[in-house]
Amino acid sequence: MTRSIPVNTDDLERIHNRSFEEIIIGESASLERTLTAQDIQLFALVSGDVNPLYVDPEFAATTHFNTVFAHGMWGGALISALIGTRLPGPGSVPLGQTLKFLAPVRIGDTLTVSVTVTARDAARYLLTLACTGINQEGVVVLEGESLVHAAGEHIDVRRASLPGIELRHSADGLNRLLQACQTLEPIRVAVVHPCDDVSIKAVLDARNAGLIDPILIGPRAKLEALAAKGGHDLCGLTIEDVPHSHAAALRGAQMARDGQVEALMKGSLHTDELMSAVVPSAALLRTKRRITHCFVMQTPFYPRPFIITDAAINIVPALLDKLDIVRNAIDLAHILGVSNPHVAILAAVETVNANMPATLDAAALCKMADRGQITGAVLDGPLAFDNAISLAAARIKGIHSAVSGKADILVVPDLESGNMLVKQLEYLGGAASAGIVLGAKVPIVLTSRADSVESRIASCAIAALVAHHYRVTPP
Repeated sequence: MTRSIPVNTDDLERIHNRSFEEIIIGESASLERTLTAQDIQLFALVSGDVNPLYVDPEFAATTHFNTVFAHGMWGGALISALIGTRLPGPGSVPLGQTLKFLAPVRIGDTLTVSVTVTARDAARYLLTLACTGINQEGVVVLEGESLVHAAGEHIDVRRASLPGIELRHSADGLNRLLQACQTLEPIRVAVVHPCDDVSIKAVLDARNAGLIDPILIGPRAKLEALAAKGGHDLCGLTIEDVPHSHAAALRGAQMARDGQVEALMKGSLHTDELMSAVVPSAALLRTKRRITHCFVMQTPFYPRPFIITDAAINIVPALLDKLDIVRNAIDLAHILGVSNPHVAILAAVETVNANMPATLDAAALCKMADRGQITGAVLDGPLAFDNAISLAAARIKGIHSAVSGKADILVVPDLESGNMLVKQLEYLGGAASAGIVLGAKVPIVLTSRADSVESRIASCAIAALVAHHYRVTPP
């Protein structure tokens, strides 16, 4: 005779055992768990086992496993949880366990672990339990046996309330950018209308960090008054005296055109005012590429910096616009040291739908990559955001993608969706960001008036890297 323990809704609030006298041979219990990247990281943190097979996707990709997988004892821990909460349950004491690990459990796999009573020792209240773990494809990934001492009395207790755990990856993007610029000489930058305290402070901080040699373009009297009020020393800085922000934008564009500066930096004027001086063909700053914007972002909840594009310049880009958006982002990733970036073309769904233009564009861009029209990266799309950044989400949905969980570049459908995504990551996800405009003859630091000084410095560091790259390979 066999009997399985039913799942009760009360189990969410209370846990109870099966006393030794109640348990019969053949009785079983099971639980199901889907493996996430966070599970792997938490197990490594608790155990101290940082074997790269488990925690380093790049290393694991070089092995015959192809990807990271759970430590075998993660499955063993699930069996321990099953014994301690279901069969026999609270009050039981495991005395020994033998397990064989027969197949890897990868991110997104769903593991069902079970224990079944195979023997009883009434004199000592001992139970022998057969243990198994089976994945969603019916493959036995672990099996073994546990010896457990069961409580003689019935126990019913409230489930313990445990503290939440939040994993945060190192967010040292700014430090790494600054380190990458240590051997580079400062670039000459035209700072357009830096007529507020944040802009002036960012300019001085970026100069002191050795990133830029700034030229301030704006009303001299206003700049000097702001500096005096904020306690900033403008001694040694060149100031191009112009009457207003529009004139500042025109002068900055002229200096970039004439090779007097290697980058432009937005001050306190509106983005469209600056870009209206750069975009027209008469400004002679255009290249064969469309002008596009990249946010370089780092959030504590994702293991690497990544690029979101275009969330600031192109409002509703057509397919050929997106072609340049992707190419510019790939070039930036290369400059930042990512030799073969993974590019996720985002949409609301993962399937091509004729009624959703973003999915059609994604499919076309991927085919362009297949035909060599886009090179230097791995592309996939359409991908919903969760499937782009989470391998577990992709596996659960049955999506097999070389990009899922490893995206370095997220290409958004339009400016509105991209801008909202960036702001959500910044204000709710603790993300740091930097902004840069590409596709012109010089990089353009395009930060928001609400951006932090750190964000502006990071943007200057990226501009410095791009400008030095352009010295060797002009855009």
